[in-house]
Amino acid sequence: MLRDALFLARMDARYLLTRRETILWTFVMPVIFFYFIGTITKNAGSAGDSRDPIAVSVPADAGFLAGQVIDRLKAADYRVVRTETPEEFAEFRTRLEIPAGFTAAVLAGKPQKIRLTRTGKDIGADYDRVRLTRAVYTVLADLAVVTAGGGEATKERFAALEREPRTLTLEVKPAGRRIDPPTGFEQSVPGTMVMFTLLVMFTSGAVSLTIERHQGILRRLASSPMRRGAVVAGKWGARMAVGVIQIAFAMTVGSVVFHVRWGSNLPAVALVLLAYGALAATLGMLLGNFGRTEGQVIGFGVILSNVLAGLGGCWWPIEITPLWAQKLALFLPTGLTMDALHKLVNFGASPAEVVPHFLVLTAATLAGMWVLARSFRFQ
Repeated sequence: MLRDALFLARMDARYLLTRRETILWTFVMPVIFFYFIGTITKNAGSAGDSRDPIAVSVPADAGFLAGQVIDRLKAADYRVVRTETPEEFAEFRTRLEIPAGFTAAVLAGKPQKIRLTRTGKDIGADYDRVRLTRAVYTVLADLAVVTAGGGEATKERFAALEREPRTLTLEVKPAGRRIDPPTGFEQSVPGTMVMFTLLVMFTSGAVSLTIERHQGILRRLASSPMRRGAVVAGKWGARMAVGVIQIAFAMTVGSVVFHVRWGSNLPAVALVLLAYGALAATLGMLLGNFGRTEGQVIGFGVILSNVLAGLGGCWWPIEITPLWAQKLALFLPTGLTMDALHKLVNFGASPAEVVPHFLVLTAATLAGMWVLARSFRFQ
C-alpha cells in the first residue's frame, strides 16, 4: 500500500508541477503580490518613515528661535517641510505659521502667537497640540536658562546648552514584547504565502481530481489492485508535496529578495506551515471530491480562498481589525496559521504558545482525511 501511494504521489506531483496554471500561481504571482502589497503598505507602520508631515512657514526674519522650534518638532517625531509658496503650504493637512520677527519680538519680551492649522478634527488634533505646546515650552525653558543671570540669548549659547549633560533624563525601553502589528513585507510575504497555498490547492489541486474523474482515470485506478487508502494517500501526498515546495519557495524568496526574517523559532514556524499545508491539501481534495464540474470547482475555490484570506488576516494584519473579526479568524485555517506566524515571527512568542494552533490544524487534517477515506469518489 505504501509503495503504491508513493508511486501515485510522485507521478501526480510531477504532473501538477508541469501545469502552466500551477507554475503561474505557485512561483510567479506570489512574488508579484509580495512586492505590490509589501510596497504599498510598508509606510503604514514602523517598516517605513511613519513620522507625521507638517508644513512650516518661516519668514526670512524669524530668527534662530524659529529654528529651535523646528528642531523640537523633529524631536517630537514630525517630518518638517519648510514650504516656499502659499499654494505648497496649503497642500498639507497640518500646517504651522511662525510670525515675522519672531526671535526679535520674543527677546524683547513681546507675546508671540504660533498658529497651528489642521484639516479635520479627531484625536490626532489633540496630539498635535500637545506636541506643539511641548516644542514651544521647551524652547521657552531653554531660553530662561540661557538668559539667567543676564546672559545673552544667541544661537551659539543654545547649542552649548544642548551639549551639556542633563541632570534629569528619561530612559525609554520596551516593557515587553512587540505590540505593533507587522506591516510591509513582514505582513505581505507570509500573508500571500498562506493565501496562495490555499488558492493552488483549491484550483489546480481540486480541478485535476475532477478532470481525472471525468476522464475515467480514477475508475481505472479503482479497477487496479491498488487499495482505496493507497489512492487517497497518493493523491493527497502529491498535493502536499506541491504545497511544501510552494511554501519553501515563498520563504526563500521572502528571505533573500524581501529580507523577511522568520525569527529565532524557525523549526516551530516550519511545523505550523507543514500542518497548514497538510490541511490545505486535504481541503483541496475534499473540494475536488465533491465538486461536480471544473467550472464549479474553480469558481468555488477562488471565492472561498479569497474569503478565507481576507477574514484570516492574509491581506492586512488581523490585529488592526475589530475584536470580533480577530476572534472569527481563529476559527479559520488561514487565521489560525497567520496568528501562529505573527506570534512566532513578530511578537516573540515561544513555540509552546502555538501548540494549540498546530494541534487544531492537525486535527482538522485528520478529520478531513477520514472523510476522504470513506467518501472518495472514483466516478
